[in-house]
Amino acid sequence: MADNKDYIIHSDNQGNINISTEVVAAVSASAALECEGVASLYAIGKDISGFFGKKNANRGVKVLLEEDSMTIDIYLSVKLGVEVNKVGAAVQAAVISAVEVMTGFTVKAVNVHVTGITLDK
Repeated sequence: MADNKDYIIHSDNQGNINISTEVVAAVSASAALECEGVASLYAIGKDISGFFGKKNANRGVKVLLEEDSMTIDIYLSVKLGVEVNKVGAAVQAAVISAVEVMTGFTVKAVNVHVTGITLDK
């Protein structure tokens, strides 16, 4: 199994439940993309991952696990004409809600990085 830093671990008297950070990233990406005004996620390191043949829908999301919480960074493009601050706040709220409901783990922060604007055709 991968290093414990790659998993959220819930332990009880019946055993462990390990949730991969990739799962957290997928939930975060889905929640962000459902927010009005979000055009797409920005693929972090797309040139390098593409070179190695990795295809990952969560490339616009980074998850950092800490002692008893996590920080999530989301890189995205917004649609032209939206209020960027409102879209960012909506993404933060949606991601926090989705991840905390799914994992039961506290989200310390969601940092939204707006990397571009998409023009509607």
